[in-house]
Amino acid sequence: MTPAPNPRQAERFHPRVEANLVVKVLLPGRTVVAKARDLSMAGLFLHAQPADALRELTLSLPLNGDREIVVNCTILRREANGVALEFGTLDWDDFLALARFLHPRLP
Repeated sequence: MTPAPNPRQAERFHPRVEANLVVKVLLPGRTVVAKARDLSMAGLFLHAQPADALRELTLSLPLNGDREIVVNCTILRREANGVALEFGTLDWDDFLALARFLHPRLP
């Protein structure tokens, strides 16, 4: 028997992959380290609880080698164990770096 698809996953254009990635959340005057549960070309789920007043976060994502991309994200959903984030606009080099990082991890 095939399990019913998760409705949230059915809506997604970009597949998510397990990330287990440590990212930096860049806040005014400080940097906080948090773990990303999963990642896609459109966003990620972050195991962190930013202040309720925050609607956007800036993240620094370490990718292959020395490459790190910095991206502004919108908080789409808050859950007990973290927040779902949608990436803002990525420049072409960051977009390609993210695609190269994700490609070997796709099912």
